[in-house]
Amino acid sequence: MKIQNVLVVGGAGFIGRHVLNVLAARGINAIVPTRRRERAKHLILLPTVKVVEADVNTQGVLEGLASGCDAVVNLVGVLHSRKAVSGAAYGDDFRQAHVELPQHIVNACRAAGVRRLVHMSALGAAKDAPSEYLRSKAAGEEVVLAANDLAVTVFRPSVVFGPEDNFLNTFACLAKFSLVLPIACAEARFQPVYVGDVAQAFVRCLEERDAAGRAYDLVGPREYSLGEIVNFASSLGGRRRLVLGLGAGLSALQAVVLENLPGKMLTMDNVRSMSVPSVSAAPLPFGIEPTSMEAVVPLYLAHAAPRDRFGELRHKAGR
Repeated sequence: MKIQNVLVVGGAGFIGRHVLNVLAARGINAIVPTRRRERAKHLILLPTVKVVEADVNTQGVLEGLASGCDAVVNLVGVLHSRKAVSGAAYGDDFRQAHVELPQHIVNACRAAGVRRLVHMSALGAAKDAPSEYLRSKAAGEEVVLAANDLAVTVFRPSVVFGPEDNFLNTFACLAKFSLVLPIACAEARFQPVYVGDVAQAFVRCLEERDAAGRAYDLVGPREYSLGEIVNFASSLGGRRRLVLGLGAGLSALQAVVLENLPGKMLTMDNVRSMSVPSVSAAPLPFGIEPTSMEAVVPLYLAHAAPRDRFGELRHKAGR
């Protein structure tokens, strides 16, 4: 079956915009629901994308949006949640976004007659994982893969990098303001994957019959420690900083402090997630060649160097 119309839940986010660019380049129509249309205005100019103001958690909304679609792509994920109540495996925000929403999407697919579903999980997701985030992601996987009447594909990416990411850009920004960067879990292992490769995998799988009922790891070509990644990001901005790796006790202390500040840059649940190496030996599916950080990141971080910024300001001033 040729895929022509796709509902993309969570399409207004970082990964979503890249998935939608690939869909638009292929002439595939996409519907993107968002609670605030203004937040998705960057998508409105894409010729095949329709942005709809809607709350997908409201009963009946997903069924209506999925009607007439050939496939549904779920990209929704949250990194933080309210604390779990006693005896619960994860907090309410994780439960709603990672478990209940996938079940609603499965129900909507059945009601609308949509047979193709692509779902984003996370590398390291497991029932017995140490973090609420990874446990809830595993529960979401179980929900969609249990839908045997649907053709379901699950992707498990490591940390995703690319322009506008909240990963490398955050470290580059922190390097602007401090000579020393105290980093929790500096020895944590990651295999960062380029957002363009992730987007290609999501779109290519739509018409791959062999992808149904399968889960794929999505990783880049090289494994790094978190400390190495922070060094890399800060040096591209022209600021070589001292990266101070914190031990287990200080990592936990930093997380406790930061999770109580606005923005929640780090939580104890994040620390627990990082105790699981986010790496895999599996190649990218569908013949996709993985893109290295070294090939892409300098294109969007190097401009942060003071000398380059001075040149930009002079250009804008007409000098």
